[in-house]
Amino acid sequence: MTGGLAAHVAGWHPEPQTTTDELPPGPAAALAAMLDRPGDAPAAGEPLPPLWHWLYFLEWTPQAELGADGHPAHGRFLPPIPDRTRMFAGGRLRLHAPLRVGRPAERTSTLAGVNVKQGRSGELVFVTVRHEIRQDGEPRITDEQDLVYRAGAAPARHQVQDGPVPSSPAPWRLPLVADPPLLFRFSALTANAHRIHYDLPYARDVEGFPALVVHGPLLAVLMAELPRRHAPDRRVTALTYRFRRPVFAGEGVLVTGSPDGRLAVIDAAGLARAQAEVELS
Repeated sequence: MTGGLAAHVAGWHPEPQTTTDELPPGPAAALAAMLDRPGDAPAAGEPLPPLWHWLYFLEWTPQAELGADGHPAHGRFLPPIPDRTRMFAGGRLRLHAPLRVGRPAERTSTLAGVNVKQGRSGELVFVTVRHEIRQDGEPRITDEQDLVYRAGAAPARHQVQDGPVPSSPAPWRLPLVADPPLLFRFSALTANAHRIHYDLPYARDVEGFPALVVHGPLLAVLMAELPRRHAPDRRVTALTYRFRRPVFAGEGVLVTGSPDGRLAVIDAAGLARAQAEVELS
């Protein structure tokens, strides 16, 4: 890697970071309520649903250390590039065994990869962070997240699609029309202060989005909800997900899936905003 953004990340090798969490039932109960499924909240000793571990091991950065976008201005796995903006591109999850609510767990985070690529609107830095979670001395989850960074906001090129939630012949379906309260609640549950999810003037005038942006992790959680709700006798052992294009507040989209493990978030034009593949035991 030479020149451009590559010069900023050359030699950047942050040390691993280990954190612990007691996995109390409160955050899981809050997410279950947000999803209008309060009866799904796992009690102490019960397994945590796939991806719900994102409610734990949170980092609450002091307010004075936040950047203009609401993200931490500095962080162990934030690449040292100027005017940094972030996008969540996707990830891979391996569930060796379920995490149990109410038992201490340990997460070790490492930098798994850094790659600079040329996109349509300039250079992009792809950062992969690997999280390995252990409980009772045993590996439970390997979680790799692919994050994309650029220097400065991307040119505005998105539009909000009007229309009702689309239809689909898929056997598993979950409609979604995200509103600001939903986005606010999910931001609070995941300690995500990125202003594109709750500050419309910032999202529109600074980062060039036409509306508030639905969190990529929320779309992933909703995709993972389909096999949990429709195939409760089968356990998710792996999940790969990709975010193709943003979903905006007020847009009608449909989360779809089938027993073959293919999941998606589709819009009124039939385009996939997000896709996933899930492996079931």
